[in-house]
Amino acid sequence: MQRWGRLGLGLASLVAVPVLAELRFTNTLQRPTDAWQTMLVQPRGAADIGVSLRAPQIDAFNLDPRTTFHALLRYPFQVLRLGAYWNRLEPRRGVFDPAELDWQIEAAERAGKHVVLCVGALKCFGYPEFFAPRHIVEALPEHTRVRASDYPALLHAATDFVRRIVERYHQSPSITAWQVEHESVDPLGLEHSWRLDLDFVESEVAAVRAEDPSRPVLLNGFLPVSIIGGLSQWWQTRDQGDSIAAALRAADIIGIDFYPRIALVGTCGMSAYLDSTRAPWRLHSFAATLRAARRLGKRVMITEIQAEPWEAVTIPPNPRGLVPASCPPEQLIANYNALVARASRFGAAIEAYLFWGAEYWLLRQHMGDRSYLDAFARILDAT
Repeated sequence: MQRWGRLGLGLASLVAVPVLAELRFTNTLQRPTDAWQTMLVQPRGAADIGVSLRAPQIDAFNLDPRTTFHALLRYPFQVLRLGAYWNRLEPRRGVFDPAELDWQIEAAERAGKHVVLCVGALKCFGYPEFFAPRHIVEALPEHTRVRASDYPALLHAATDFVRRIVERYHQSPSITAWQVEHESVDPLGLEHSWRLDLDFVESEVAAVRAEDPSRPVLLNGFLPVSIIGGLSQWWQTRDQGDSIAAALRAADIIGIDFYPRIALVGTCGMSAYLDSTRAPWRLHSFAATLRAARRLGKRVMITEIQAEPWEAVTIPPNPRGLVPASCPPEQLIANYNALVARASRFGAAIEAYLFWGAEYWLLRQHMGDRSYLDAFARILDAT
């Protein structure tokens, strides 16, 4: 018994050491540095660069939508990811108001951008991720896998919505791919435990393909880069796999979301971070995904590179003269470099690298800090 007890303690220690190495306690707000100005930027080869635009986040930051949009379009990136937020396009029963999305797509087309359009329906990128109108569904029961057979009315409404979006915009030459749901079969962060069943998502994918068989379908997933995050994701999705597994099965393009430093809790000016930026195993799951995509003949896109702070609040802090520890501007470049270097070493062709947080960069600019925008510009200038 003593021998087995010592073996158990030894195994626990082997797990505890890397787990503790991923935890970081530090001041939430820190003095900025100019490290982003001199960092080497990895050459991206033939890959495109892009950003996501979150209409709800622009509102949360009290920014003007059109001014923000056109300010971003002036940068020479190639790909823009937009979202069809169901509750914004259908605010009331019987009302369909696509004016906001219309002008966004038209402006992107005039600027020569390629558009990846997330058609939803239930989940779209940006907090709180769940954008179904209340007249369709108020909420979904926690600890539930939303199966197509259990929610036929909801599935009918969702597939009708994605068909309507694809039908409206499929003639736009700027649109290069349709994204279905967001991190499709994963739960909604820590707030909600319900999640979509793969058969629900596959029904939406089929609806999109039936409406437009000429364009590829993208499904994206959160990449677990820490041991703690990987175990948590496996436990929550162990019965059907996570969203990257769903993408490998049902999508033409695999989208990968990469967040190596996120706050767990914060108080009294200090925060605890789950930080895998220095962990040697942080990109193991990335290599595994690339390997699986190559085996299945799937295309790969990095749909979200963390370039905005992820703190223990829903709206990232915007302090004058300070930067949040989860993502100072130099981390924007470091996160990008890590992915490009690993993809190059693996010999993988990544179609595009999309950065997450462009609205935040403009918010910082309003506070007199251009460092995030200028760090992004350095990446655009690198070839």
